[in-house]
Amino acid sequence: MNYWTSTGPLAALLLAGCVQTGPATDRPATLQIIAFNDFHGHIGAGDQTVIPPGSPRDASRVKAGGAVHLAAAVAKLRAENPKSAVVTAGDLISASPLVSGHFLDEPTIRVMNDIGIDFSALGNHEFDRGQKELARIQSGGCAKYTLLEPCQVMPDFPGASFRLLAANVHLADGQTLFQPFGIKALKLGRRTVRIGFVGMPLKGTPGIVSPGGVAGLTFADEAETANALIPAMRNAGADILVVLIHEGGVMKADADQSDCAGMQGDLKPILARLDPAFDLVVSGHTHNAYVCNYGSVDPARPFLVTSAGQYGTLLTRITLDYDARGKKLIGKRAENLVVAQSPDSAAGQGAIAALVARYEAATEGVRNRVIGTVAGPLPNKVDPSGQTVLGNFIADAQLAAMAAPDKGGAQIAFMNGGGVRAPITPREGGVVTFGDIYTAQPFGNSVVVKALTGAQIRAALEAQFQDIELPRLLSPSLGFTYAYDKSRPVGQRVFDLRLNGEPISESATYRVAMNSFTAQGGDGFTMFGAAPQIAEGPSDVDALAAYIGSLPGRQPPALDRIRDATPR
Repeated sequence: MNYWTSTGPLAALLLAGCVQTGPATDRPATLQIIAFNDFHGHIGAGDQTVIPPGSPRDASRVKAGGAVHLAAAVAKLRAENPKSAVVTAGDLISASPLVSGHFLDEPTIRVMNDIGIDFSALGNHEFDRGQKELARIQSGGCAKYTLLEPCQVMPDFPGASFRLLAANVHLADGQTLFQPFGIKALKLGRRTVRIGFVGMPLKGTPGIVSPGGVAGLTFADEAETANALIPAMRNAGADILVVLIHEGGVMKADADQSDCAGMQGDLKPILARLDPAFDLVVSGHTHNAYVCNYGSVDPARPFLVTSAGQYGTLLTRITLDYDARGKKLIGKRAENLVVAQSPDSAAGQGAIAALVARYEAATEGVRNRVIGTVAGPLPNKVDPSGQTVLGNFIADAQLAAMAAPDKGGAQIAFMNGGGVRAPITPREGGVVTFGDIYTAQPFGNSVVVKALTGAQIRAALEAQFQDIELPRLLSPSLGFTYAYDKSRPVGQRVFDLRLNGEPISESATYRVAMNSFTAQGGDGFTMFGAAPQIAEGPSDVDALAAYIGSLPGRQPPALDRIRDATPR
């Protein structure tokens, strides 16, 4: 089998979360890996903000991300060290904003071709549109495999100039769906050092994507797959071994963020079985940002483990000190950098800026597409109980999207208030356009189902009152009700939880739909982040569109799901 070999001014990069391992030396060759994950087609600058890694939770947020600023950041790092590889750990595409998702993420692939990434592991979302469409993403062309038209804006889609990697995804005949690994060759004077990247989605992909997207495929164990490939990677000349894996963890807030002992989640048991021959693990999927040393957990496995958050708002700069004469890695360190937006950071990125602008202009017709009608306005103004009409409406839409047994069997849905950015005001005749709902939900989150006990649901609702003066309430779906009393002690403020009139059992497990931001622990709901994920469905905006379109003149919901029982 042939394995792909790749040769080949940002105003502010705020860096934090640095971890270093290995001794210093007088004459190492300094190599660089630039990594990111979970980009999800966020080519527009948008309104994404991040707290710089390592900063206090109450630190000012920095506006970050966008293809132009990401390209400038990568170019700056390459200029600082041309001996670089650029890689991603999956979910590069799909569950994307309108500007990319409506065009089958062709604009994102064109952007990444211009940036010049080397390899991208597949994530679970790469399978959303099926295997034939995924093959087109790699190879190019305008064959139609989805309801959306390919090549709508620019003809002759070239496909990805970089290689997609999927070491643990097998066809019926045992062959891998895509190449299992790739080699990046870097010249060091008269010598060449080769970095081997093995890439793979999470083993549990079939359980969280549409069955049609993975039909006929098997997903093998991640650690076993990576370990078994070491001889082939060495035979291909790899001097340094790296895993690009679309699986991740969550760092405990009160833990040492540079110590992998503070990590929770499905990545950690994989690391425990990974061969010590690997030097670095670049991860994703959880949309969390971390850089930690697994050697603090197991000295025999001193991997650096990294993740760069989401949506191109961060880059991980990984620096490797390599003894070319002795052919060994003698030091490694990593840091997450904020891809800050600023007027100066677009310098030199005119081609990418023009590409993004062209696709943004092409979305105008999409924005005006009528998706259905509603019987009245859907405001997002908070009522005295903490509810909003639109929040409840969106919760109902997400429950409807995930209620079928093959979609996750959701029984309850919660919508976070921060995810509702604007009201939906219908036009004459109650008409709602795609642009209307996209303005209300512009983040491009997917809808997921998590398994939560009644006790965990109660804990999440209690967490709404961390700031008793300004509680941040989740909007619940139809059939779920509860009461709260802000005068009660912490941990005892929520009571009378019911589903369809029946009391919620503390020990029973319920299937709860929510957007992926909330599911990952966003807005402080950390108990959601640790809960098992059962299924992943459409984008939140597509779920809302389907809900409105499925019943003409759909009624706005009543504000009767949360009862404020605080004594007056």
